[in-house]
Amino acid sequence: MTETKDRTASPHSAKTAPGGRAPAPILKLILELGPLMLFFFANAKPKLFAPLVGLVLPPQLMTGENAGLFTATAVLIPAVLIALVISYWRTRNLPIMPLMTAVLVLIFGSLTLYLQNPSFIKMKPTILYTAFGIALLGGLFFDKPLLPVILDHAIELTERGWQILTRRWAIFFFALAITNEAVWRLNEIYLPSHPNDVWVYFKFPCTMIIIFLFTMAQLPLMQRYEVKREAAAE
Repeated sequence: MTETKDRTASPHSAKTAPGGRAPAPILKLILELGPLMLFFFANAKPKLFAPLVGLVLPPQLMTGENAGLFTATAVLIPAVLIALVISYWRTRNLPIMPLMTAVLVLIFGSLTLYLQNPSFIKMKPTILYTAFGIALLGGLFFDKPLLPVILDHAIELTERGWQILTRRWAIFFFALAITNEAVWRLNEIYLPSHPNDVWVYFKFPCTMIIIFLFTMAQLPLMQRYEVKREAAAE
């Protein structure tokens, strides 16, 4: 009886994601990593993007120690919005993570450029990760797990499986938020001549690698609590 109950699909994972067909895996990867790669390269080689970015940025932002980050931010904003539009065009669906990311990039990126203060774009990941952590714990508190929604219903787990996985991801997001704050602040303190470089490398590719490794570490848990489609149908 216990085994049967433990393998019963959670009502939160049985739903089918709304919208049209999912994008091809290679397109999905490009849409997720493309804007970050552009951000990384624009920060490293701002002069390559200067002819285009110079059309919208004032000259004072194109020089100095923060020129790379300002250029990268000006590139990131349209790149994220374009990726979001393409994703919606292909799927007729806006997953919560890309949507929240785009909104925060637009807000904090605009503040960074308007106020000429790079701290805002650096704080964006902190706000995003903290918001996800709070949302996940809040969903558990109200018995409405949000992780299936964030993962776009890509997997089916038992209710117990979602609870454990949600707690782990919430803690992980809080840890990422704290780490992001520590990295960018310590970068400015101990490397004032290159106040952004370490943080940019942490943002990409380090954060992507950390998330990938954490996801891989959750595979045993997901396999243990996975609901087989045959069992779910019964």
